Amino acid sequence: QVQLVESGGGSVQAGGSLRLSCEYSRYKYTRHCMGWIRQAPGKEREGVAAVITGGETSFYADSVKGRFTILQDSAKEMLYLQMNSLKPEDTAVYYCATGADYCGTTPRYFAYWGQGTQVTVSS
Repeated sequence: QVQLVESGGGSVQAGGSLRLSCEYSRYKYTRHCMGWIRQAPGKEREGVAAVITGGETSFYADSVKGRFTILQDSAKEMLYLQMNSLKPEDTAVYYCATGADYCGTTPRYFAYWGQGTQVTVSS
């Protein structure tokens, strides 16, 4: 069974940075789409970033372009989200996900999800 475990969330002031990590294992395909999805209270899930493992193509939501970077280490089965210039509107639970037939930031494409890590940005 696919396992996805996020870490690295926390509280930070606006303008600060955080780096989220996702350890994944037991996925049957070597190359697959992995992404970060977030959900703020009372809002729908929003795809933040996605990447094909072992590849160079990445996808970003317009709201995070230029501030967030999705990084991967396929050998270690790790996915990261480097978040800079954080804003209060970035406050959400962030999920690591995989299993998408089409790689992109559309949340419904992803079949497997971690349990999430909370990110809180204060003004």
